[in-house]
Amino acid sequence: TASCCGSWSENILEYFLRNNRITTEDGAEIIWYHAANHKAQMNEALKSNAHMIEADVILPSNGSEPAQPVMAHPPETNSDNTLQEWLTEVVKSNKGIKLDFKSLAAVKPSMILLENVKRHLKCPVWINADILPGPNGSNKVVNAKPFIDTVTSFFPDVTFSLGWTTGWHPEKVNEGYSWTMVKEMEYICNELNQPVTFPVRAALVRQSCSQLLWLLKKSNRYSLTIWAGKNDNYSIEDLLYIRDHFNKSQVFYDILEPQNHEFKQAIGIKFSL
Repeated sequence: TASCCGSWSENILEYFLRNNRITTEDGAEIIWYHAANHKAQMNEALKSNAHMIEADVILPSNGSEPAQPVMAHPPETNSDNTLQEWLTEVVKSNKGIKLDFKSLAAVKPSMILLENVKRHLKCPVWINADILPGPNGSNKVVNAKPFIDTVTSFFPDVTFSLGWTTGWHPEKVNEGYSWTMVKEMEYICNELNQPVTFPVRAALVRQSCSQLLWLLKKSNRYSLTIWAGKNDNYSIEDLLYIRDHFNKSQVFYDILEPQNHEFKQAIGIKFSL
C-alpha cells in the first residue's frame, strides 16, 4: 500500500498556516463543523468557514449486502448520505476531514473508499475512534489493535484521533481522566509514528489537567481536541483554564454554541461560521 498524501499526516496548524487559512499556530483558530452527516448538514458544512468537517461513519442495519458505509451517528441506523457520496462532495472542497468510527466493522470498507479518492483529497484527514473506557464511559469501545492495524494497513501515516468512552452526569461529581486511563493510552500510542490527537470532554478536562499535561509531554506528535456533549455543563472559565495551562498549538476546540462563540470572543479570535 502506498503512503498517503503528505497532508494526511501534517499537523493541521502547519497545513492551514501554509495555505493562509489561519494566522498563528493556535489550535483555537481552527473552526470545526460537527456531525456533517446528512446531506443538508454536509452541504452547510461545505459552504461554511470551517477548516475541519467532522462526520460519523456506520454500517447501516438495513440488511443490504455488502453493507455500504453511511454517514450517521448512533442511535441512527441509516442515512440519506453514503460515505461514497460524502467523499465525492468533500474532495471538491478545501476542508480537512475527521471521520469518527463507532464500530470496527465500518472501518475496512471505509478505508477502501478513502483509498479510491486519496489522490484527490489533499487536505488533512483524521481517523477517530474511542478505543478505551474513560470517565463514566458506558458505550462499547472500538478494539484498539484491529482498528489501528486496519487503518495503518491502508494509510501508514494518517493522523489518528484516539479517545475514551465517557459519560457526564449533571447531578453528581464527575471524575476526570485517571492516571490509569492516560497511561493505557500512552502505552498504545507510543508505538505509533503518526500524529495523534486525544478527544477529551470539555466538562472533564479541568479535573484531569495533571494527567493530560503528562500525556502531551510524552510526544510532540500528541494534541488534545476538546469536545462537548450537547447537555454538558461547563464554563468559559474551564476553557480559559485549559488555554492557560496547555500549549496553544496542542489544543483544538470542537465545541458547541454558545460556548464556542463566547470562548473565541474571550480570547480575541474573530469568529463567523
